[in-house]
Amino acid sequence: MIERTLFNSDHEAFRDSFRRFMDKEVAPFHALWEEQGYVDRAVWNKAGENGFLCMTMPEEYGGAGADKLYSVVQMEELSSAGFSGIGYGLHSEIVAPYLLHYGTEAQKRKYLPKLASGEMVGAIAMSEPAAGSDLQGVKSTAMQQADGSHLLNGSKTFITNGWHADLVIVVAKSNPAAGAKGTSLLLVERGTPGFAVGKRLKKLGLKAQDTSELFFDNVRVPAENLLGGPAQENRGFICLMEQLPWERLQIAIGAVAAAQAAIGWTVDYVKERKVFGQPVASYQNTRYTLAELQTEVQVARVFVDKCTELLADEKLDTATASMAKYWCSDLQCKVMDECVQLFGGYGYMWEYPITRAYADARVQRIYGGTNEIMKEVITRAMGLGAKPS
Repeated sequence: MIERTLFNSDHEAFRDSFRRFMDKEVAPFHALWEEQGYVDRAVWNKAGENGFLCMTMPEEYGGAGADKLYSVVQMEELSSAGFSGIGYGLHSEIVAPYLLHYGTEAQKRKYLPKLASGEMVGAIAMSEPAAGSDLQGVKSTAMQQADGSHLLNGSKTFITNGWHADLVIVVAKSNPAAGAKGTSLLLVERGTPGFAVGKRLKKLGLKAQDTSELFFDNVRVPAENLLGGPAQENRGFICLMEQLPWERLQIAIGAVAAAQAAIGWTVDYVKERKVFGQPVASYQNTRYTLAELQTEVQVARVFVDKCTELLADEKLDTATASMAKYWCSDLQCKVMDECVQLFGGYGYMWEYPITRAYADARVQRIYGGTNEIMKEVITRAMGLGAKPS
């Protein structure tokens, strides 16, 4: 195996610390959380108490001022362990960065410390019943009123952390006639009149992750809750596009870590499991299949590590991030399928981590933009095809 050079000793010490946290605060409860369809709120508060939320936010806003590699370590560990219910990544590395990069000073000081402590759980509401990968198709509206507030109407679906969310960044059209150029981002707090959390959605995988519908019925969003203030009115789509490379790289990071974990479980299993009196590992087909999978995962990891370096240098472009998301999520699904096959009937039993990982993997090719959209983005960068709508 190629030795990874991405992390230093401090990152690895953090990895050990976060593993101990998972062993104590996550592992004993995750099966229960899968049954109930959401994690207990306490795991958010405990993560905040231990400094595991919003680590890359500046210290003045409650974070640790850490580099993004600490968040990468956290993402890898959660994916490797198969703890699909923990929405720390979206909270810390999608919601919080929107506030940091585009929020007013007052918004950052009001919300970021509460996100870092776990007092508030964050979500972002993009997808709608008729608008998923096509963010230009958003129908929710946020019409400005005479007093500077916005009247928000619409519904969102497939919202991660939606059940627990205390703060939601809502994507809506503030100027519907302008299409994508009329999109704004609004900060909506739990308890705001007209804002309702719908049912928790039952999914194929990610069963412990709370995923909900959200409804907005004449929600009056005060002027100070337009993300970024008046200067960011109708600039929401630009903000979304600027943040997508990091969001898509996060999917790739989790995909590679999960695939590597699956190979490890399978190697251990085929050494012990016997067929016709011999370990499954003694058969050439088993060994060659695992050799092929390990090679592909190693190649993917090197690419993702390089993308992470580019991100740190602010050089990761949308097309390259799209390549990482599409390739690694496709590979993740391939690895899970092959490993389930090597487990045989036990690979279809829920108590085995490979089974849960198989179910969890499928959505990776869908969210963050479907892999078909990723290919459109890549071909556009190549000067081919039409710009995706």
